[in-house]
Amino acid sequence: MNILNRNINNLFFIFALSHLIIWTVIPSITNNNLPLDTIEALAWGSNLDWGFNKHPPMSAFFPEIFFQIFGAQDWAYYLLSQIFVLIAFYYVFKLANEILKNIKLSLISVILLESIYFYNFTTPEFNVNVCQLPFWSLVVYYSWKIFVSKKIKFIDCFLIGLFSAIGFLSKYLFIYLLLSVDLLFIYLIFIQKSKKFDFKYYITLEVFIILLIPHFLWLFKNDFVTILYGLKRTGLESSGIIDHIKYPILFLGKQIGILIPFFLLIFLLVKKIKFRINLKDKKLLFLIFINILPIVLMFMTSFIMGSKIRTMWMTPFYLFFGILFVYLFQSQINLKKINSFLYGFLFLFFLSPVLYSFESISQTNKRTDYPGKEMAAKAQIIWSKDFDKEIQFVTGNEWKAGNLSYHLKSRPRWEGFTNNEILNKSSQFICIDDVCLGRY
Repeated sequence: MNILNRNINNLFFIFALSHLIIWTVIPSITNNNLPLDTIEALAWGSNLDWGFNKHPPMSAFFPEIFFQIFGAQDWAYYLLSQIFVLIAFYYVFKLANEILKNIKLSLISVILLESIYFYNFTTPEFNVNVCQLPFWSLVVYYSWKIFVSKKIKFIDCFLIGLFSAIGFLSKYLFIYLLLSVDLLFIYLIFIQKSKKFDFKYYITLEVFIILLIPHFLWLFKNDFVTILYGLKRTGLESSGIIDHIKYPILFLGKQIGILIPFFLLIFLLVKKIKFRINLKDKKLLFLIFINILPIVLMFMTSFIMGSKIRTMWMTPFYLFFGILFVYLFQSQINLKKINSFLYGFLFLFFLSPVLYSFESISQTNKRTDYPGKEMAAKAQIIWSKDFDKEIQFVTGNEWKAGNLSYHLKSRPRWEGFTNNEILNKSSQFICIDDVCLGRY
């Protein structure tokens, strides 16, 4: 059994390493420039704060760490994305081992995720959605440890508070997972009464709130700009009565469409669809709360507010779907007849990078075709004609100015959109179209 476990663990690491190499190398070769969201994150990272005009700070913090190590090397930021994806996969695998008690089924529950395009095709673009992934999986994993423990450990509560705060500071939608986990424990303690309240739970809340205080102060100082941006993206301002029906239906339709390859793999794995929902089954109860409830809450948000739910917002929501469906159908899975499933998995595993490469090479008007290096070189030549000292700041939108900040050798700080206060204080600056470069 130990030899079998070792072999399956090796297969998991081969799968993880293959995923990392493919999704780091392919975009590095086929893209001429980093994607929009990654350039934005790097622009924000050049001038780190506790928040930015669109998002909280963590999606800028991690690329900035990589910039300090690797500089303007595009492959490094594709690698960063895959590291985040694989950390999430690893904790899905760990949780699967603890729930399924079958290492083969645990591996299947992870590789099923390759059928969901959130975890392959879209991952080269490091953004707030990818940034959530490891912390989403970590919060779920340590919530499970508390869920099954008779004696609550301080460290588990502390880690949930820590990872919850980092996840929330990656994107506010992380709150949907936190609400689902909280509702699970409220259900267990006050309704089912199968678990006792423990004052150590307050540790999680205290750590979470303390770590968010600097961001809350920043929000007050900046008129809640990130929250207003998020609300604007939902189309809430122009929402009508029909939108309370239209947007939830569109939301459900998109989720079904996204999951079609996943369910096809399930069909190849399970020859007879048969399962029973038993809410007294604690494992199943946990999986329903952390998989289904966040999606239900998102649907209810769209229904009540008449708001548009953008597809990419759902990126972390399906991380544990593999465990849920393998657990439901485990008695119908015949591992001796798994070849058709493996063929299906391998087909999707290699199809996705092929399609990504084809799209990247065949289409020439994408953000990743933008001549960022060339534009930075031209800006440097224009600057050097008038000034002999290095450029210290750029102003303009995150895309054009962000590309200059990233590609210029001096790595100037991005100071936001046209910043008259900065320009008025500067004795040396030039403006090229809608981007300005200068010294403090």
